Amino acid sequence: MKKFFFSFICCILWANWSLAQSKTYCNPINLDYGFTPIPNFSEAGRHRATADPLIVNFKGKYFLFSTNQWGYWWSDDLSKWNFVSRKFLLPHNKVYDELCAPAAWVMSDTLYVIGSTHTKEFAIWKSTNPTVDDWKIAVPAFEGAAWDPAFFYDDDKRLYLYYGSSNTYPLYGWEINPKTLQPIGERKELVRLHDDQHGWERFGDYNDNIFLKPFIEGAWVDKHNGKYYFQYGAPGTEFNGYADGVYVSDKPLGPFTYQKHNPFCYKPGGFIRGAGHGGSFKDNFENWWHITTGVVTVKNNFERRLVLFPTGFDKEGIMYSNTTFGDYPHTLPNGKVDHLKSRFTGWMLLNYNKPVQVSSSLSGFAANYAVDEDIKTYWSASTANKGEWIQSDLGAISTVNAIQINYADQDVDSMYLGKFTNIYHQYRLWHSLDGEKWQILVDKSQNRTDVPHDYVELPKPVETRFIKLENIHMATGKFAISGLRVFGKGKGNVPKSVKGFIVLRQEDDKRNAWLKWYPESGAQGYNIHFGIAPDKLYSSIMVYGKNEYYLKAMDKSTTYYFSIEPFNENGVGQRTEVMKVE
Repeated sequence: MKKFFFSFICCILWANWSLAQSKTYCNPINLDYGFTPIPNFSEAGRHRATADPLIVNFKGKYFLFSTNQWGYWWSDDLSKWNFVSRKFLLPHNKVYDELCAPAAWVMSDTLYVIGSTHTKEFAIWKSTNPTVDDWKIAVPAFEGAAWDPAFFYDDDKRLYLYYGSSNTYPLYGWEINPKTLQPIGERKELVRLHDDQHGWERFGDYNDNIFLKPFIEGAWVDKHNGKYYFQYGAPGTEFNGYADGVYVSDKPLGPFTYQKHNPFCYKPGGFIRGAGHGGSFKDNFENWWHITTGVVTVKNNFERRLVLFPTGFDKEGIMYSNTTFGDYPHTLPNGKVDHLKSRFTGWMLLNYNKPVQVSSSLSGFAANYAVDEDIKTYWSASTANKGEWIQSDLGAISTVNAIQINYADQDVDSMYLGKFTNIYHQYRLWHSLDGEKWQILVDKSQNRTDVPHDYVELPKPVETRFIKLENIHMATGKFAISGLRVFGKGKGNVPKSVKGFIVLRQEDDKRNAWLKWYPESGAQGYNIHFGIAPDKLYSSIMVYGKNEYYLKAMDKSTTYYFSIEPFNENGVGQRTEVMKVE
């Protein structure tokens, strides 16, 4: 009896310990993204695309809506996502965009949804049971026609609409009757871009503003400690510097004041770049997050993915998102945490620009594109056949914790317009110490789900040198990989602190600066940290394979502080002392 009791207690302790272990995730989020439904957007090739996301925490579950997915996702834990097929447009809504840049909000025990429209013909839908396709029309025709809408239900039970998407017009606010769900009075102009002052708001991949006026879009409002945080995206969804800024007010319709730390969510470097037009939310532990848009923009300017970042407010009420190592594995919390402290696991990228072997290559899609840390480039095999493979040499025996497989869309059949729920990927991952004797690492040869950005955390770390990905079945197109990314720790030395770091700010245009440093031997890349105070270096830029960076994202009248750190497969080097730049 004592032995049984001891075993029983051990089982309980083990179960509790297992439940207490935090899960990890890696951007871009692994969702079964639909294909663009718009034919003239896919003339360069059929491809997956979505953007403009929001997550609503409803009854302890997370509901994720984004552009043109013919449905939505829900999750219990921000890790495993379940797709619900659903079309919200009615037969008389003659548009390709099925819930383009949707809005969703909660009032009482009901979740509401509507998409973008310039007409007054879209219905608002409601559900009390959205984990399944169980929706009713709340309003058959919403008279406050709005593109990029966002609704905010205040704690005084008043409802507001925020919207706009233009490089000419501002973003607007409008009070909505929560009973009739129709506008009250007149809309109010709230926020415009001021790219003559704010460098990051300038159009272009490098904020050079020589082509078009910048776009403002993606309004979103959150309330924290009595303040209203009006968030917006700029300067254009095609660009690495696509980001989200924020204004603050004591009132839901302003006036709003530009936050000194801006953009608050910014990721111009790394594997997937861009962090614009998103929405913030609180998880079940009261931690803040920001779900937003990362850019691919190879086959079309609107080829995009979704990314998730820890977010919060510091003790002075400054809103921030933590994007450092933002596309490396991060830990999901299982309780209340401080997002000023990194959620990064410390698992480094082990195979950046390391030797690659492949079964075959399609002309123009070289093998090393799969390990160059750029989602815009990819290797493609010459077929989609079972048995095509790619092999990555880590260079030395290393500890492997996780692997992310990012598929690319190459020669996808012309039928793929919109959402398909019957497609799937199957593969095997092998590992070897010497490149000759192989052992199975992950077997998904029986998988029946669509996993275009599959992320696998190993049950326990593995000591190995070679990783091989073997194709069993492709969801669509040829066997093509934009990133076979192996994470863990190498056995070598962490790079030393950077020397010679300087920031040369342009005298006649303080929006611009040239950053330069001595290359550090053994460094894969560098994180540039900068911000509005020595203890508020909330922005970061990841730079691979270079020892300079042109930064054109600063505000003219702001004093900045800078530091830089090197990293490689073995870890992260020490940051330099913080430098003040007037």
